[in-house]
Amino acid sequence: MTTEQRADWLQLQEITAVFDGFKALDIRHLGVDRGELRTVIGPNGAGKTTMCDVISGKTRPTSGKVFIGDQDVTGWADSAIAALGVGRKFQTPSVFDSLTVYENMELALPGRRGVFTNIFRRESTEERDRIDALLNRVHLISRRDQPARDLSHGQRQWLEISMLMVSGAKLLLVDEPAAGLTDHETALTADLLLELKGEHTLIVIEHDMEFVRRLGGKVTVLCEGKVLAEGSLDQVSADERVRTAYLGRAGERSA
Repeated sequence: MTTEQRADWLQLQEITAVFDGFKALDIRHLGVDRGELRTVIGPNGAGKTTMCDVISGKTRPTSGKVFIGDQDVTGWADSAIAALGVGRKFQTPSVFDSLTVYENMELALPGRRGVFTNIFRRESTEERDRIDALLNRVHLISRRDQPARDLSHGQRQWLEISMLMVSGAKLLLVDEPAAGLTDHETALTADLLLELKGEHTLIVIEHDMEFVRRLGGKVTVLCEGKVLAEGSLDQVSADERVRTAYLGRAGERSA
């Protein structure tokens, strides 16, 4: 692999993922720069979720290589890839409803995975300050001591993104963050993701084109497991292949 090919911080090279004879992914090359916010769009069944599964280690590719920085992480366990700094936020937020907002953040601190660790370890002043700073950043500081079950859907999205940030994740895989949000929550969520780029590398899967436009930056279009087009939203929207992919498919299996 040449130096030019490895210029991007995240690299998928000649990746395929085959399930029962069905090729869910067939990506010759996909690269994302460090600190970039990349949006990935595509019709249902395009392979978007499978791509994130491969990056995060949930699914092992049938062939090809995955690089994060200088590390070839192909075939690594998902726990090892998470320890490298890869965090994932699914479409439905995964937070503990019975715990307060602050306690959810505590659980996400590095080294807090074990039950006994959580019972006996107290967070440091620095960790408390970092949690409060993040909660302030996502407009949740006033809800700090309230149970997570009392949050709106959008606030739960912000809490889960904050949990990834406090865990030390460098690469955030974010699945449909605008789904089910009010207009106000959608605008705040876009602002939050834009604030995070540079400090974090983000891959955002999204169907809401107005939200994609708010995010700006480079868009990757997947279709039938392949990279169909890349560029700004205006550029890919003008591509006849992209128009056909979105308008000519119905009843597809979920990505």
